[in-house]
Amino acid sequence: MEYSFLLIIAIILLSTKFFGLVSEKVHMPQVVGALLAGIILGPSVLGVLTETEFVAQTAEMGVILLMFLAGLDTDLEEVKKTGLASVVIAIVEIIVSLLGGTIVYYLFYKDNTDPMFMIKAVFMGVIITSTSVTIAIEALREMGKLKGKMGTTILGAAIIDDIVGIIILTITMSVTDTQVKPSTVFLKIILFFIFIGALYWIIHKFKGFIEKQDGKRRSSIYSLAFCFLLAYVSDRIFGIADLTGAYFAGIILCNIGVKNYIARKVNILSYLIFSPIFFASVGIKTNIQGITTSIIVFALVLLIVSILTKIVGCFIGAKICKINNFTALAIGTGMVARGEVSLIVAQKGSQAGLLDETLFPAVVIVVICTTLLTPIMLKLALSSKKAKEQVDC
Repeated sequence: MEYSFLLIIAIILLSTKFFGLVSEKVHMPQVVGALLAGIILGPSVLGVLTETEFVAQTAEMGVILLMFLAGLDTDLEEVKKTGLASVVIAIVEIIVSLLGGTIVYYLFYKDNTDPMFMIKAVFMGVIITSTSVTIAIEALREMGKLKGKMGTTILGAAIIDDIVGIIILTITMSVTDTQVKPSTVFLKIILFFIFIGALYWIIHKFKGFIEKQDGKRRSSIYSLAFCFLLAYVSDRIFGIADLTGAYFAGIILCNIGVKNYIARKVNILSYLIFSPIFFASVGIKTNIQGITTSIIVFALVLLIVSILTKIVGCFIGAKICKINNFTALAIGTGMVARGEVSLIVAQKGSQAGLLDETLFPAVVIVVICTTLLTPIMLKLALSSKKAKEQVDC
């Protein structure tokens, strides 16, 4: 039996933690350090690690656990609080971001001979639609704005952002098989959401019984098994990405009292091994040796468009809801950060042939830069006395 995978795990865990702590020391999210660890140890620099089948499969487990946790962390009550404003802002912003990413890819890589070209272009838009709820929460908490009107609107819009983004990802990936009729694809998607709705109804019928299991280890085991089963069923029966099934498994359980206990247990499993391997695998796949001047230019343009589409889209949506200019600008700025979801979407697209590996570094640059810039931009947006007065209204 080959035991080299044990050495791979040890190297990844130690390196991602070390670089994560270094990132934290300079006030950057630990995920940035984990990505850098993969880049430095991967083929781009030292060549210590390569993307083996073991790394790819373990990273896939990391994706499933991260999406399950994202679903569990979804606060549907938060969406109800902000109601119409969050929905309108999220939908307008998604449309603007989707168009922005699609146009950038179209202008840079127009190829009339590729039958998948327009799907690839749309997929680039899908990548930049997501919002890092975690980064937004941390920035707002630091400034004491988490519980205000602006904070709750950002969180509500970010939640809807990710839900709609996953649905768009599902549709985009489902039409990649040119042998399958579009009508069949959409029928499967409709059946999938009917299936999810039925599951939600059934599980919530037993809500009282499930909540009695709070604090018992069996509840986390059953929930994790439910996540994996739904991920498997999504992929094998409905032809929908496994991450979508995992995400909606979390959504189904997010309003049940036992969810905090489940999240704690699953987070330990994810944090200890699977998430570090996922982020390291993204870094390993990011081959910076293949970066050309045109890719750097593309990354810079995509970064600018990623920032502007969030700000402009949210601003327009906020103005439709009659929110004042300063608050509208702050909401848009708070939504700029991309994060784990963008990386997960990019990796899925790469596996499905929707994202060329040479463009992977460009996506990583956008994720890192938007993550670092969001807290700075949010502070600047709220720096004036007039802004503070209006945003607090």
